[in-house]
Amino acid sequence: MEDHRPWGYYVVLADEEDHKVKRIILYPKKRFSLQRHKRRDEHWYLIGGAAVATIGKQEVALRVGEHLDIPRGTFHRLENLGNDDVVFIEVQTGDYFGEDDIERIEDDFGRV
Repeated sequence: MEDHRPWGYYVVLADEEDHKVKRIILYPKKRFSLQRHKRRDEHWYLIGGAAVATIGKQEVALRVGEHLDIPRGTFHRLENLGNDDVVFIEVQTGDYFGEDDIERIEDDFGRV
């Protein structure tokens, strides 16, 4: 089932006690909020499009086949600067995977 957001949507592929896996679509010219998590780490693997990730104070360009790790407690976001959807797989590991484990400090959609 698709869960739609202002920036795109995601589908949960696996939701287990020790991990959660999502397929995420980020629409063109959209970006996630600048956020962090207290109880989970994330691994992003890009399978479509091109994006720029902010991890802490560093910006990283991502292309298809590239990946990165986001340690818990690290502010991060993904931005789609292109004209095509960005598609990636997100693997969450930790002890809690609820959407309420998101601390936002910037958001284009008024969710801070």
